[in-house]
Amino acid sequence: MTASNATSDNGGPPPVRLAFDRRTWKKVAHLLADFPLSLLAFVYVVVTVVVGVGLSVTVVGLPLLALALAGARGIGRGERARARALLGVEVDEPSPLGRPRDGGPVLWVWSRLKDPVAWRTVLYSFVRLPWGVVTFTVTLVGLIVLWPVLPFLAHAMAGADRAMVRGLLSPSDELERRIAKLESDRGVVVDTAAADLRRIERDLHDGAQARLVALAMGLGLAKEKLAEDPQAAARMVDEAHGEVKLALQELRDLARGIHPAVLTDRGLDAALSAVASRCAVPVTVEVDLDRRPAAAIEGIAYFTVSELLQNVAKHARASRASVDVWRSQDRLMLLVRDDGRGGADPAAGSGLAGLAERLGAVDGILAVDSPAGGPTTVTAELPWRG
Repeated sequence: MTASNATSDNGGPPPVRLAFDRRTWKKVAHLLADFPLSLLAFVYVVVTVVVGVGLSVTVVGLPLLALALAGARGIGRGERARARALLGVEVDEPSPLGRPRDGGPVLWVWSRLKDPVAWRTVLYSFVRLPWGVVTFTVTLVGLIVLWPVLPFLAHAMAGADRAMVRGLLSPSDELERRIAKLESDRGVVVDTAAADLRRIERDLHDGAQARLVALAMGLGLAKEKLAEDPQAAARMVDEAHGEVKLALQELRDLARGIHPAVLTDRGLDAALSAVASRCAVPVTVEVDLDRRPAAAIEGIAYFTVSELLQNVAKHARASRASVDVWRSQDRLMLLVRDDGRGGADPAAGSGLAGLAERLGAVDGILAVDSPAGGPTTVTAELPWRG
């Protein structure tokens, strides 16, 4: 609203706007649904959980209680989804309980019985019934009688609903949120490792293995010709010697892609200098580390810089690039710059997105600053863990 239309035509205050907007109606819908849904949840809890507790002295009691608590998790999941859709509550999902790898049904039952998420949902189901009666009644009366003040009533009661969802149905603490994050990151690590294994298998099959098979066949033919045509056999042995050299070079390149020997022996400075020397773009490398980080972090840093320099060579159209590595407290910092055309965007589904996911799996961070026209600066942080 501009200053020219902020008042009415006669100079008085602006007309009062109706408060029954879309958000208000979503709150009303949520409050009206409180009672029937809380009644169903309450009945479920009473029939299953209370009966399971009562029968816990028998053989079937504890398994029944474990199943009831597993179902209670589903109630909590549905309530969180409803609150997100109708109240706009941003609440994280608790970490999945998972399936025990060993221990059989006894361990499965025990893991469900001590599940804090399920027990908080049980408490939520008990508390919600009387509150659901209140919200349903007040909202229904407001729709019929208290129409002018219904938006204010809906806002106040919806605020209480939000607090209840956040207090009882959200992850209990930062540790649980961290567990959920690690569950997600573990999937990224597994997928990345599987992709690397497929790449190594493909490189071995299509490269060194095929060359060695051809080498064995060539040596076999040379052996057959050795008596009748020594000169031809000598040429075939010479060709085989060349194939051996190529196979060894391919194996060395493959080993460098897994974990280069220079990184193990001499650290990041020498390893990144070797990577820079093979880059199609001139690269300067500055490494300022008083000691080496953990071997795993060192390897991740090496492959991060390698991939970033590959991107520079393939896509940036740069004339030069630089790599800086240093330590900042308990973090290993990587900075890769180039004077190319810019426009690199991890959100566009490029290799940068996958690189950011891999760094995130070890508590790392990738930040990209790449305006159109360049230059591009990529900063990566990794935990030191030395």
